Amino acid sequence: MRVTSDPGPWALGTGPPMAESRRWAAGERSALEFDPDRETAVDPLNIARWQFGITTVYHYLFVPITIGLAFLVALLETAWVRTRNPVYLRATKFWGKLLLINFAIGVVTGIVQEFQFGMNWSSYSRFVGDVFGAPLAMEALIAFFMESTFLGLWIFGWDKLSPRLHAACMWMVAIGTTASAYFILAANSFMQHPVGIEINPENGRPRLNDIGAVLFQPLQMITFSHVITACLVTGGVVMVSISSYFMARKRELGVFRPSLRLGLYALLIGSIGVIVTGDLQAKIMTEIQPMKMAAAEAQWVTKDNASFSVFTIGSLDGKHEVFSIRVPGLLSFMGTGSFDGTIEGINDLQAEYQEKFGPGDYVPNVPVTYWNFRLMVGAGGALLLVSIVGLWLTRKGRHPQQRWVWRLATWSVLGAFVGNSAGWIFTEMGRQPWTVFGLYRTADSVSPTVTAGEVLTSLIIFTVLYGILAVIEGKLMFKYAKAGPPTEADALASVERRPSDDSEDADRPLTFAY
Repeated sequence: MRVTSDPGPWALGTGPPMAESRRWAAGERSALEFDPDRETAVDPLNIARWQFGITTVYHYLFVPITIGLAFLVALLETAWVRTRNPVYLRATKFWGKLLLINFAIGVVTGIVQEFQFGMNWSSYSRFVGDVFGAPLAMEALIAFFMESTFLGLWIFGWDKLSPRLHAACMWMVAIGTTASAYFILAANSFMQHPVGIEINPENGRPRLNDIGAVLFQPLQMITFSHVITACLVTGGVVMVSISSYFMARKRELGVFRPSLRLGLYALLIGSIGVIVTGDLQAKIMTEIQPMKMAAAEAQWVTKDNASFSVFTIGSLDGKHEVFSIRVPGLLSFMGTGSFDGTIEGINDLQAEYQEKFGPGDYVPNVPVTYWNFRLMVGAGGALLLVSIVGLWLTRKGRHPQQRWVWRLATWSVLGAFVGNSAGWIFTEMGRQPWTVFGLYRTADSVSPTVTAGEVLTSLIIFTVLYGILAVIEGKLMFKYAKAGPPTEADALASVERRPSDDSEDADRPLTFAY
């Protein structure tokens, strides 16, 4: 999967009003210098942000499934190679087919993300291109090339490659998708915390002087770990959901019981990983982007021993609290590692940023960040509970008879989509009004010559097109998932002519095994 969704100058909603534009080139102001008359619902900036937000969230529905399922399919095929148990071969071919469908739709929707940098965000691309282009080029030339090449070998090499070599191809696909995520997240982490650069005195733009700092800064390492564990959660819960559908109907138990248990273990390990890495990420975020942490809690006043609100009812702008359920000291612990730690408030940070960066509104959309943070955390906690309960109920060959258990497990897949989407919306909305934090604002990033009509037209076209693709994806996934795994005879027929690991095989054309 080409993971092109994460790093974009996007944010849902209209966000904060534009402040006076900063100089991004020597002696020249942005073409989007603040004009009150432009702050309307049809402003190109607002529509462009909506478009990037919609296409990005849509694309990111598929990315975690691909990354997570690739590793699980590799594990299943490795089990087949080691044991020669046909159950694992049938499971490999079943889940591999769903992986291919998801991979294809993900690539198609991901290409649009790159086009938008040139179409709607040319000012951003011009400003940050000397830095941003390096990790993106690495992703395309190294990661995407590797995953697409080995995926092709895996698809057409069932009766051509030896069992071990064929399984190794899927492991290379899994590694490639992970590497793709790494390079894209390196670009996004630079936008969250710009490092490894110097400002060109001639044009005011950043230029790269330390690629190692961009690729290996602490924020990048924690963010990558957080995203990959979330992908493992997603792949695991997809496997749990579909397996539960068949388990409830007592169909193909020989294939889907091992798949269910594998998915539950992946869900458990991934959920624990998400919690640990999320805690580390919150502490780094408090250090480098304290405004984001304050917005996540709607913390307007600086406090020691700051409490975390599990649920709050307040005004629409998030400034006034009516009712809340709070855990004392938890926010301070999340942000600083100490229950007595200080969490800066939005009001103090706004004054600090105005003094540092100049006049402007530096407060993100508080209700959006507040609730998406809780959706993300809540979804992660719910999926952890599903994994624990599921492993307990199915231990030692047990098969729960209550249909509501299987229905709940089947629909639990929605938790992964909610958590992933909410997490990225929170991450990007919490950074506003910046595309590159502290360097370049979203208001300055949009293409200066694009019109509202042009962006609105492309927004409508993409929305309709993505709707059609959603229907196609849904039908294909439902059709092939409902059909179940291939029979043992069909599965073995596709590999019976395959050479052994030690034999020399005459050349013959690659064949499509599905």
